[in-house]
Amino acid sequence: MKIELHILQNFPPANLNRDDTGSPKDCEFGGVRRARISSQCRKRSIRTSPVFRETLGENIAIRTKQSDKPLAERLVEKHGFDENEARMLARGLVGKMLGWDEAKQCTKVLFYVGYDELDRLAELIHEHVDTLREALQAVQTLGDDASKKEREAAEKAYDAALGELVKAFTKETRDHVRAVDIALFGRMLAEVPGMNIDAACQVAHAISTNKVDMDFDYFTAVDDLNPKEETGAGMIGTTGFNSACFYSYALIDANQLAANLKGDRELAVDGIRAFLEAALQAIPTGKQNSFAAQTPPSLFMAVVRENGAMPWSLANAFVEPVRGPRREGDPGLVEASVRALDEHWASLAEMYGTEGTHCFVKVARDVDVLKHLASARVETARAVIDAVVEKLAPWSREVAA
Repeated sequence: MKIELHILQNFPPANLNRDDTGSPKDCEFGGVRRARISSQCRKRSIRTSPVFRETLGENIAIRTKQSDKPLAERLVEKHGFDENEARMLARGLVGKMLGWDEAKQCTKVLFYVGYDELDRLAELIHEHVDTLREALQAVQTLGDDASKKEREAAEKAYDAALGELVKAFTKETRDHVRAVDIALFGRMLAEVPGMNIDAACQVAHAISTNKVDMDFDYFTAVDDLNPKEETGAGMIGTTGFNSACFYSYALIDANQLAANLKGDRELAVDGIRAFLEAALQAIPTGKQNSFAAQTPPSLFMAVVRENGAMPWSLANAFVEPVRGPRREGDPGLVEASVRALDEHWASLAEMYGTEGTHCFVKVARDVDVLKHLASARVETARAVIDAVVEKLAPWSREVAA
């Protein structure tokens, strides 16, 4: 069982996702330059959106180099640890897992960790606190006159005690999580391979259906306290921007998602709903205070594929860039993009068939020009999500093999 998501979303001048020079990201497709929003940017805007978090509650994760802080808070609040001891043990454990940067006071790599996993790490420290305290105190009580051999032996004993906790934790959590965003987008930790999770969701880079050229905004800022006779700007700068209609595509493997969630298909369906809700509403935050590019999708389409039906990205609908109107009566950019997607769907359906495929689509009324996908139309974008969830209902009640 696979779920596809197709979105057409037209943005006015914006700089939603910047490259290393501060300009909007772009790429070449079909032999012409396109605007681009990276896969990473799209995934972050989805998983950090309020609707994603509200839908899933505590079944989400954080990605941070400062995981010692929420872990220490759990030790204090849930297990009654002293703050100083909690901080030492939390740093010791996450440092053992990921390496500890003493200068920056954080782990050496980002830790993508579920809230439930932080709870379990705190429980493990609590369960083995006597062993940890004894080993930690042995290190802390070493005097200046202690030999190098004694110091190394004490540190090795503490490191071994922490290592046992890491081993126990990775054994418990191998190949599954409760944090839906980790289950969707995967996790790779070279430092702790046992915590790696294969992603259940593929997210494409969003690309513009039209050819784009870079524009630049030359701006100045005036010093409010300058004397009237003094002219000139307090600062001068430029900001890159473009305007484009983006095609976005994502694919969720429901079976893989459920497997990542330890077979919990009901939670998997909740995760799919949360993903679709967030994808509908989430917009990248880049330079929004300067451009306010808060435009919702003009086409929102989901496809449920059963029985191993081959998934289709519809990006090739735009391999020849869509053009805006060149003469009176021509369709606008968004309408032309919708038509191109509709025609490409028809060509793929003719070539490969649509057995095991269930499509649901909503198009804004001012561009509702669907021909081949007309039978898949529903009343609202929310109805698209409801239809997907309804189609998944029998699957969610099955017992995973």
